[in-house]
Amino acid sequence: MGTEHTTAVEISEPLLADDKIRDVELESSESIPEWKEQITIRGLVVSALMGTIFCIITHKLNLTVGIIPSLNVAAGLLGFFFVKSWTGFLSKLGFSVQPFTRQENTVIQTCVVACYGLAFSGGFGSYLLAMDERTYNLIGADYPGNRAEDVKNPGLLWMIGFLFVVSFLGLFSLVPLRKVMVVDYKLTYPSGTATAMLINSFHTNTGAELARKQVSCLGKYLSISLFWSCFKWFFSGVGDACGFDNFPSLGLTLYKNTFYFDFSPTYVGCGLICPHIVNCSVLLGAIISWGFLWPFISQHAGDWYPADLGSSDFKGLYGYKVFIAISLILGDGLYNLIKIISITVKELSSNSIKQINLPVVKDNSGSDTSKLLVEQRKRDEVFLKDRIPSWVAASGYVGLAAISTATIPIIFPPLKWYLVLCSYIIAPALAFCNSYGTGLTDWSLASTYGKVGLFIIASMVGSNGGVLAGLAASGLMMSIVSTAADLMQDFKTGYLTLSSAKSMFVSQLVGTAMGCVIAPLTFWLFWEAFDIGSPDSPYKAPYAVINREMAILGVEGFSELPKHCLAICCGFFVAALVINLLRDVTPAKVSQFIPIPMAMAVPFYIGAYFAIDMFVGTVILFAWERWNRKDAEDYAGAVASGLICGDGIWTIPSAILSIFKVNPPVCMYFGPSVSN
Repeated sequence: MGTEHTTAVEISEPLLADDKIRDVELESSESIPEWKEQITIRGLVVSALMGTIFCIITHKLNLTVGIIPSLNVAAGLLGFFFVKSWTGFLSKLGFSVQPFTRQENTVIQTCVVACYGLAFSGGFGSYLLAMDERTYNLIGADYPGNRAEDVKNPGLLWMIGFLFVVSFLGLFSLVPLRKVMVVDYKLTYPSGTATAMLINSFHTNTGAELARKQVSCLGKYLSISLFWSCFKWFFSGVGDACGFDNFPSLGLTLYKNTFYFDFSPTYVGCGLICPHIVNCSVLLGAIISWGFLWPFISQHAGDWYPADLGSSDFKGLYGYKVFIAISLILGDGLYNLIKIISITVKELSSNSIKQINLPVVKDNSGSDTSKLLVEQRKRDEVFLKDRIPSWVAASGYVGLAAISTATIPIIFPPLKWYLVLCSYIIAPALAFCNSYGTGLTDWSLASTYGKVGLFIIASMVGSNGGVLAGLAASGLMMSIVSTAADLMQDFKTGYLTLSSAKSMFVSQLVGTAMGCVIAPLTFWLFWEAFDIGSPDSPYKAPYAVINREMAILGVEGFSELPKHCLAICCGFFVAALVINLLRDVTPAKVSQFIPIPMAMAVPFYIGAYFAIDMFVGTVILFAWERWNRKDAEDYAGAVASGLICGDGIWTIPSAILSIFKVNPPVCMYFGPSVSN
C-alpha cells in the first residue's frame, strides 16, 4: 500500500475454518445477486466519499513520513456504517430500500482501495514530486547531474492525464490468471482474506452486533482525534517551531536530536495497526541514526565535510542522511525481490504445489470437511461463473499500452516511446511476481520494482534527461505492479465473500477512474496549502528527495558522495542483506525479534519523533493484549482507524485556512529557563 504498506496480518487456518463452518448454512441458503446488482448507485457514492477521505489520509502520511499502514479494515467498517445509515434513514422515511448484501459491501471496499491506492502508486509523495523545482533547488543547482532541464512542476491536468494513461494497465495484465492464483494455487493473500472475514462477519447476526460496536468505537475515537487536532492547531503559530508538534516531552537535549512525543493521533494510530516488530524496527532505526550515527558524523564537521554548510546541503550531513537511508531501502528491497522471485520460480517449477510447506490455505480434515468442500465448490462456482474473456484482457492491455506509448513521451519528452514499449513488454512478468509474492507474504514490493525501473532507465538515457526519464519510468512500473497486486488481493476477498469476479473487476475499473481524478485533486489541496518538500516543514516529502537522488545516482554514479559516505552506505547495504537473511534462517521464536531494515530506514532521514509516537501505539496495544486479548483483537483496528481518520479529516479545514492565509492565533514555544 514510500515504503510498502506495512501490513502483516497473520491468519491461522483453524480460524478460517471455524469462520467458514459457522457461516456455511447461512451461505448455502443465501441467494447471490447478479453481478450488475452488486454495483449500486449508493455504493458508488459512498465509495467516492470514502475514497476522498482515504486519499487525504494517504497523502498526509506519504508527505510526512512515508509509512502507510493498511486501511482496509477502516474501509470495510466505514463502508458498512455509511450504507447501513443510509438504508436506515430511508426506511424511517418510508422508502423501500434494497437490502445491503456482503457482495455490495465487497464492491465498495474494492472501489475505495483502488481509489486510494492511486494516492500511493501515483507517486505524489515520491517520483512525481521528485521532478519539481523545490526538490531540484533542495539538492542544489550546482550539484553534478541535477539539471534544471530535468524539472517538471506538478500540474493538475498533466497529472490526471498521466494517471489515466498508466493506471489501468495493471488491471488488464493479470486478469486471465485469476483462476490460477486464487482457485488453483489457493494463495493466502492475508490482507484480502482478513478483509473478507471482516465483511462476512458483518452480515451475520452476531457479527452485525460487533460491527455496530466497532463503528461506534471508531466514531468515538474519530471525534476525539478531530477535536484534538483542531485544539492543537490554535497553538501551532506561524512557522515550524511552535505548538504541540514541537513539545520537548523528553527534555530539550533529546528534542534537538528529534526525540520527542509530538501528540500526533495519526502516528499513534499507525502504531496500533502496524505489527509490533515494525514499530520497534522504526524506533531502533531512530536510536541508531539520531542517537549515535548523526552526532558521531557531526563531530567530524570540517574534516569529512565543510562545517559551514546549511542543514539541507547534500555535501554535508544531509547527504549522509539521504544516502544511508537509500542504501538500507535498496538492500532490503533487493533481498526481498530475489527471495520472492526465487520462491515463485521454485513454486512454479514444482508440480506438487499443494504439498510444499508454504503459507497456502490447506483443507482441514475432520467431520466438517464435507461441509467445507460443499462451501468451496460453491465459492469456485460463483467465482468462475461470470468469466472475463481473455481476449478482453489481452486487447485491453495492448490497446492501453499503445495509447500510453504514444502519450507518455509527450508528457515526459526524455522517456522515448521505445523505452515505454519495452517497459510494457516486461511489466506483466513483474506484475505476476509481485502478485504472487503478495499472495504468499502480504508484502507488496511495488516501490522496489519502481526503483529497479528508475535505475535502469536513468542509466540508459544518460545525462541528457536521464533523471526525468528514470523518475517517469519508475512511476510506470510502480503503478502496473501495484494495481495488479491489489486486483488479486480483491479477487481473493471477492472469492471468499461469494462476490462475482466481474463485479470485482468493474468496481476496480470504476475505483481506479475515481482515483485518477480524486488523488490529484486532494494532492493539489496539500500543494496549495502547505510548504511541501521543505526540510523544515512537517511535510518533508522524504521520498521525493530520495527518488531524485537515486535517479542522479543512476546517471552520475557514486563520484559525488561526501567523504566516507560510500563506505558507510556499503556497510548498511550489507547489513540490510544480512539482517534479512537472519530473519529467514533463524527459528520463528528468534526471528520475530529481528528488526526489518526497510522500517529502520525511514527515521534515518525524517527524524525520531514519529518513531516515538508509533512506539507509544505499540506499547498501548501490547498492554491491551495482555489485559484483554479478545477486546484488543476486536477493537484495536477500530480505535486506530478512528485516530488516523479524525486527524486526516482535520487536514481539510486546516488546508483551507492556510490557503486563505488564516494563521493560528498562538505560538506555544519552549526554551531553556534562564537563571538571573
